[in-house]
Amino acid sequence: MIIISVCTHSYMTKNNGFGMVFKKLKREASQARLILSDREEIIEIITIFFDAGKTKNLAPLAAIQLNDTRFSSYSDVPPFDLKDYATTIALQELRFVSISDYEYEMIDPRIDLFENSAVVTFQLRQTGMIVDNYSFRGQHISMLSRATFVLIKSTKWKIVHVHLSKISD
Repeated sequence: MIIISVCTHSYMTKNNGFGMVFKKLKREASQARLILSDREEIIEIITIFFDAGKTKNLAPLAAIQLNDTRFSSYSDVPPFDLKDYATTIALQELRFVSISDYEYEMIDPRIDLFENSAVVTFQLRQTGMIVDNYSFRGQHISMLSRATFVLIKSTKWKIVHVHLSKISD
């Protein structure tokens, strides 16, 4: 919400006072919309990430993460070591296709924006059924994790780091 207070004096003319006030207001309103749209875009990217588990459409995973040597991730399921981009994509795809009836909930997401980067933190509740295709048996999962996503923006927001850590039962 932007609160605007304008004080006018009878000696202000069209060129020296009001023009500057309205230019400043227009610039501030534009910046506020930019920040709001950045926040919306960031939440949409994280939603796309987890929706891959529900829809089994895995193509967006590569599109929303930065294919770069500086990319890194930690997972809340094994293997727990630090992973690069290619390994992360492969393991994310394997994870999401292995879980049927996948559901998730982002709890209390917080977005901290910096100039061209953002840090998103939240708790993540995930449920589903891990299916063993060989024995046709399944195991129900229900997991609460901490999640941190780091994104950078060049032309679009991209995930550059993911850190998921399971909260003990």
